[in-house]
Amino acid sequence: MTMTRDQFRFFHPFRVRYSEIDAQGVVFNAHYLTYYDTAVTEFLRALGYDQYADAKQSGVDFHVVRSVVEYKAPIRFDQDIEVGVKVDRIGNSSVTFGLGIFPKGGDTLLATGEIVWVNTDQSTHRPVPILAATRQLLTGGTSLSA
Repeated sequence: MTMTRDQFRFFHPFRVRYSEIDAQGVVFNAHYLTYYDTAVTEFLRALGYDQYADAKQSGVDFHVVRSVVEYKAPIRFDQDIEVGVKVDRIGNSSVTFGLGIFPKGGDTLLATGEIVWVNTDQSTHRPVPILAATRQLLTGGTSLSA
């Protein structure tokens, strides 16, 4: 299935900085995961979810267990891009985020990504169920903007 811009309910903007490009003048591969992580954090912030405070209070936090990047087209220095975030799946203890990078205001898919988090008890490092309130927050609502 191809990702399209209209599948995302949240976008976070970036402008490619010089420090993010490689010798070929395109974004170095490791920076895609930084874009994805930042966009997911901003998505949660837009939902009103303070993951850091919640983890401190509850002793439960999410761990990344899978991250995937698929490169579709070069992203270059000084390019304005937007990273789309959507929740593709919520399991008992995991959440899968789908990510897509597009030119600012454009429909051309430049890269896709998938990040899987597992909700984990921080004292035992074992998976625990995602609370109903967190599940509702992640699945509810309409389009959001950064």
